[in-house]
Amino acid sequence: MPFVPDRPEDIDPQWLTDALATRHPGVEVEAIEIADRAEVTNSHAWLRVSYAVGSAPGPESLFCKLLPGDPTRRGAIAQTQMGLREAKFYESLAAHVSLRVPKAHAVRYEEDEGGAFVLLLEDLAESGCTISTGPESPSPDAAAKALEELAAMHAYFEDGTRRRQQAGWVPQPDPASEYGSMRLAEGLADHRDRLTVPFAEMAEIYIACKDRLHEIWREGPQTVIHGDTHIGNLFDDHGKIGFLDWGLVVVSTPLRDVSYFLNMCLSVEDRRSWERELIQHYLDVRRALKAEFVSFDSAWKAHRVQAAYLAPASCQIVTFPEDVTDRRKTFAAAFLERASAAIEDLESRAALKTFYDL
Repeated sequence: MPFVPDRPEDIDPQWLTDALATRHPGVEVEAIEIADRAEVTNSHAWLRVSYAVGSAPGPESLFCKLLPGDPTRRGAIAQTQMGLREAKFYESLAAHVSLRVPKAHAVRYEEDEGGAFVLLLEDLAESGCTISTGPESPSPDAAAKALEELAAMHAYFEDGTRRRQQAGWVPQPDPASEYGSMRLAEGLADHRDRLTVPFAEMAEIYIACKDRLHEIWREGPQTVIHGDTHIGNLFDDHGKIGFLDWGLVVVSTPLRDVSYFLNMCLSVEDRRSWERELIQHYLDVRRALKAEFVSFDSAWKAHRVQAAYLAPASCQIVTFPEDVTDRRKTFAAAFLERASAAIEDLESRAALKTFYDL
């Protein structure tokens, strides 16, 4: 089994030469420099790579993603298997989607309980791409194109035989954990005055009924979905939307991707103005691809109900931690604004009462 580095410093020229050989045959790495690094959910590093004279060409800059270095956090993140899912996505599924995703230069992982993985991906900044700091949003036209590409992925993997053959490792959604409820309860207790009334009500419903809500959020056709299509997991490639962070890829309803994307990608104003047209556009593309039929009324009902998920999705934000960067605070504020507006505008509480007696 190939060695999987624990830290960026463990990546030496010989290891990188071997790792790149699958996608870049003939490369010979001479030296590696860690140009920058960051500890977020996982450990991130940006590597500068130089090659020996006579080597085949290879990427001069790489984005490196692996488990966090801190032993406690490492174990907790490994248990989620998000890194393993993302590694497998780039290894086996990325070639089957038309979505713009970062190019994978090397993928290594271990399927034991340690869950070690390393991803060496395209450096998006070097490619001229940008990631939103939170307030920036794509245009409705760019969103329409992204929905077309999501529809193609959803339709492709709605075929159960194909899904089992090509994506049999993709799991069903994880059972509801206590983490989201605990953080929401903390936010309600300490910061209720900073939350809108509809958001607070939805948080309370989630705390009381989380298992039932997670069942409801899985209703609909079943396919492979990204599972986390908010603005922080997207990037702009000269006007085209790309999709990052595939660690929550699951088999569930495609309407989860669509609703979360519209609510948490577009600006509040554009979502209010264009959501009906964009949902219909997505459904028209599905129909053209001969995917399972979904009526607009069913999709609109799902959109309203899926918006309730924005409460637990904001569970860390509503604790309003002070020990985060200004950039993170800016992103969190924009995230919570979108979530709160969607829950209120779409009357998610009323939808749950009307359709599910919750």
